[in-house]
Amino acid sequence: MLSAVKLCCQNSTDTLRYIFLGHTYDWQADGSKVDPRIEQLEFSGYKRIWLGGDICSEASLKYSTVEYIVNLFNLSNPANHWSLGNHDIRNGNVEWIEELTKRKTYYAYERDGIVTINLNTNLTPADCENLNKQWVIIQNVCDTIKKSSHLFLLMHHGITDGVPGIPPPSTFGHSNLKYWNASCFDVESTFANAVYPLLLNVKSKGIEVFLIMGDAGTQSKEFHMPSADGIHFFASGINNSYYTDPVELANAPKDKVLIFEHIPTEKKLEWKFHDLDSLLSSQ
Repeated sequence: MLSAVKLCCQNSTDTLRYIFLGHTYDWQADGSKVDPRIEQLEFSGYKRIWLGGDICSEASLKYSTVEYIVNLFNLSNPANHWSLGNHDIRNGNVEWIEELTKRKTYYAYERDGIVTINLNTNLTPADCENLNKQWVIIQNVCDTIKKSSHLFLLMHHGITDGVPGIPPPSTFGHSNLKYWNASCFDVESTFANAVYPLLLNVKSKGIEVFLIMGDAGTQSKEFHMPSADGIHFFASGINNSYYTDPVELANAPKDKVLIFEHIPTEKKLEWKFHDLDSLLSSQ
């Protein structure tokens, strides 16, 4: 069950809260910091922290910046995930990220009835070994998932062009990788051609499917739309540290973050986009 109603169960001991954050870097910093508001968030109340990429603008330029990200978001916790963006790896040094998070940049994880596939959408046929390994994970999860109530795919880039009922991702996000390939086995293995049919198979088993993209924050502060087949697509990111003029900032749409509340015993999941500034003031 999924709904966008007011979150109702915040005082329940059975309720788990998850937060998704995308495009979090501070435009005014030197490339090694997130937006100061993100630094001020109290994360102890969230059982999962999901990062949608572009966390710092030069995330992998310095080892110390990777350490900062891993420590800030407690990425040594296997329930917390970092789906890498182009800003996260444009300086290379992916081995630092794998070393400090103690995992690959793509993997699947299961807990409390939710299976999460953390995708690295930076992978291309230039790295067939890892691209194909990621593809095998997607296939295996979609083929074998049975008892879970929900499947989440976390990603940075807009790779969903051509999905029935979903507009081009560039209309609500920052990117549209129309020719992204899921594998090196087939040049036509776009998301819509290769991955989406597998997700339909998952949904046919009675399992809800959600995709969250983190490369957002300028065109739209919040995006949610079900596909023609009832698979839920989200985009969430922030961008307002770009403004240096206080008047422009005051008139800009408010940055928002996406929060889920989950009651595993009831297989119930609710979600809401929260104004980041209001969330901070209510802590």
